[in-house]
Amino acid sequence: QVQLVESGGGLVQAGGSLTLSCEFSGDTFSSYAMGWFRQVPGKEREFVASLTRSGRTTYYADSVKGRFTISRDDARNTVTLQMSSLTPEDTAKYSCVADRSLLVTATPKFWGQGTQVTVSS
Repeated sequence: QVQLVESGGGLVQAGGSLTLSCEFSGDTFSSYAMGWFRQVPGKEREFVASLTRSGRTTYYADSVKGRFTISRDDARNTVTLQMSSLTPEDTAKYSCVADRSLLVTATPKFWGQGTQVTVSS
């Protein structure tokens, strides 16, 4: 079974940077498109970023475009989300997702437990 374990969340001041990591295990990493969603209590989950299984194409929500960068390291079975110019609106629980397909779908098959990111004003 695919398992996703996030790390790197924490407290950061507005304008700061933070990098999240997700370790993949349980299947062939290169067969999976990977991505990140985030959620605030009481709100719907929001797509943040994703990349194809090859890593050659990336996708970003408009709200994070230009500030966040997603990448994958197939040698380490890891996907990374680099976040900069953070604002309090970026405060959320960030979850790593995986789909055994070319692209991450709107309803990813596999989810990590999530890591909390809190941005202070």
